[in-house]
Amino acid sequence: MPKLVFQNNPQLNSLMKKHCVELHQTGQFSRFFLDYIEGKKELEPFYSHAPKLESFKNAIEQKTFSAEHRKGLVDALHSQYANQEVSYAVSSNIEALASERTFTVTTGHQLNLFTGPLYFIYKIVSTINLAKKLAKTYPDYKFVPVYWMATEDHDFDEINYFKLDGKKYQWNSEQTGAVGDFELDKTFKEFLKSVSFAPEVFLDAYASSKTLSEAARKYVNSLFGEEGLLVVDGDDAKLKREFTEVILSDLFEHKPFEKATEATDALEELGYSSQIFPREVNFFYLDKGVRERIEKMESGFGVVNTELRFTEQEMKALIEKHPERFSPNVVLRPLYQEVILPNLAYLGGPAEVVYWLQLKGVFDHFEVPFPVLLPRNFALILNEKVQRKMEQLNWSFEDLFVDLEHWKKTFVKAEASMDIELKKQKEVISALFDTKGKEAAHLEKTLENAFEAGKVRSLKIIDQMATKLRKAEERRLNTQIERACCIQELVKPGGSPQERVVNMMQFYLSNPELISELLDCFDPLDFRMMVLSDESR
Repeated sequence: MPKLVFQNNPQLNSLMKKHCVELHQTGQFSRFFLDYIEGKKELEPFYSHAPKLESFKNAIEQKTFSAEHRKGLVDALHSQYANQEVSYAVSSNIEALASERTFTVTTGHQLNLFTGPLYFIYKIVSTINLAKKLAKTYPDYKFVPVYWMATEDHDFDEINYFKLDGKKYQWNSEQTGAVGDFELDKTFKEFLKSVSFAPEVFLDAYASSKTLSEAARKYVNSLFGEEGLLVVDGDDAKLKREFTEVILSDLFEHKPFEKATEATDALEELGYSSQIFPREVNFFYLDKGVRERIEKMESGFGVVNTELRFTEQEMKALIEKHPERFSPNVVLRPLYQEVILPNLAYLGGPAEVVYWLQLKGVFDHFEVPFPVLLPRNFALILNEKVQRKMEQLNWSFEDLFVDLEHWKKTFVKAEASMDIELKKQKEVISALFDTKGKEAAHLEKTLENAFEAGKVRSLKIIDQMATKLRKAEERRLNTQIERACCIQELVKPGGSPQERVVNMMQFYLSNPELISELLDCFDPLDFRMMVLSDESR
């Protein structure tokens, strides 16, 4: 049983001011994603519920989840939280899952070091706030927010670092297999010394844990436990046993491949690019230090990059005895979540949301209700320095998302002390050469071509002069341009949106109430970019 602790952590009033910008104005989202949240009719066959609050009434009615499955989930969570202190809210939510009137809303993410990019936090805050909104809208039911730890992922290079103040902090390890099982060994302890500035919530979690998954559970629980967030690890033998029917179907009948391919082809016919690529077999073989693809072979099955081989009978026996050794890939992980959770909604990033649309046929085949598919909240946090520079440039919040090069050209042209394009001069020279070329052609026909060549050379010289004028004006306006570049580096560090690059500590270290303020600001059903600024200025 988890150890129960009581904490008093009242939510403070937000010091953040929120301004919302339409997503299509930011230039950060695909047409595929925007068409989904805008409700384009052609996409309706690929989901069950529109991303709206009123959709949850039908989702609740359609979600069936047996008492036996609920008991198995509660038992698994008790095991996963064993020997860990939890808040009353977490303990209550675990027990509540035994009731047929309790449902989950879920987000998931990899085990990035120290949470990785900001959007890790945004996903969880969005999910917590959705549970709260649903509780107010449907008071006869209870809604539990869930963070699904992607402990089985094996791409260590994707999660072994975080970025802070432009610097990359990285842990290098020779360990292989599922990252959740990575031991926090001597190399990690050395890495931990380099981030001694990190808040205690992280340092304590890592220092007191044996594995990466254990540490992630601890710091997520410390940050969000008071909100009742449950952390679920799908790498669990009890939970995997409920997925054996799908494992067998995938390996021996290839039904998920068939259904996902049908949807993928249909979406591509509508002009939408595939986000994921289904395989005949959509499982990895999972064991200590190993997570490799299973492939169908003439004589049965093989595990890529190993010498492991199984006959069909051996594989069926292995599925029955050790379902935990079968790890779903991106095609079947969503289905696995919905099989083991009484779940109503999944909240994901823009790429996640659209790849789920390739999977509805898979859900239908296994008669598993497709959840309400929602985007997480999107946000941009401004610091005082950037707000001051925005005021100096007279920038609006929408201006934060302009293309910098386009803005610079437009700005320099508007502020230039003279016509830096030399447009009138080009027109005069062009007309002069054209007129004189025609006159000269009466003397000798080849002279018209000579004048045309002279015009081209002259216009090139004028272009060169225009470039020099533009660069001179840029030097004169350098202060304003540098301000814009500084703003751009906060909005899109290294060319990528802030929330996909910067770690939460960029703001959390100076504002320990960051998460409380985000909880105040975020609305999980408002599909706009939130620009958050300091209201105290």
